[in-house]
Parts: sequence; structure tokens; C-alpha cells
Amino acid sequence: MSKFDEAIETYQGELSSMGISVDAALLTAVAKGLGPSIYNADSSKVSSSDPEELARVKNNFLIGKLGLADGPDLDAAIQSVVDQMGASNRNKYRAIFYALLTIKVGKESFYA
Repeated sequence: MSKFDEAIETYQGELSSMGISVDAALLTAVAKGLGPSIYNADSSKVSSSDPEELARVKNNFLIGKLGLADGPDLDAAIQSVVDQMGASNRNKYRAIFYALLTIKVGKESFYA
């Protein structure tokens, strides 16, 4: 099994333990889009307690990659995903976080 397949399996197990359902094709596409960062212990996770990290998610992913306009709705979407995954959850994998954000902002077609 490749490292990528192992990562996807880890993400699916994490989603299952949280009781969240995400389309496997979307999760795979988001993970591929993240490139090698999913293999690094630090960059593979989102620190929701770090305001700078959340600003990077908003600026680099939501605005930069998905092409959304900045506004309070983006911050609300990020907070909603943090709440959905659990603020105390230390395993907020970036691929899962971004997939949930993609669904939250209705941009699944970006990865189609």
C-alpha cells in the first residue's frame, strides 16, 4: 500500500470515529491537491487554536485556491468546521479540514 493510500485510510478512519461522512472522491482529490504536505506531521494537521494558522487556511485555501471573496462568511465556515471536528480534537487533518470546508462553502465542483 502506498503512503498516499495509507493517508487516505487514516483520514477515513478519523472521519468514521467523528461520525462524519465525506465523499471518498472529494477527500482523495483534496489530499492530492495538498501534495507532500500530507506526509509531514506538522503540516498535515490544522492548529485551530492558532489564529495565524486559521488566517493561512482562509487566505491560501479559501481565497487563493478556491477563489472565494474575503468576508465574515469565510471565518464562519472555518469556525463551523472547527466545531464539527471538535475544538479539542488534536488530529484535525488538513485534508479532512479542507474537504469539509469545500463542502461548507459549496465548492465541491472545484475538485470534480
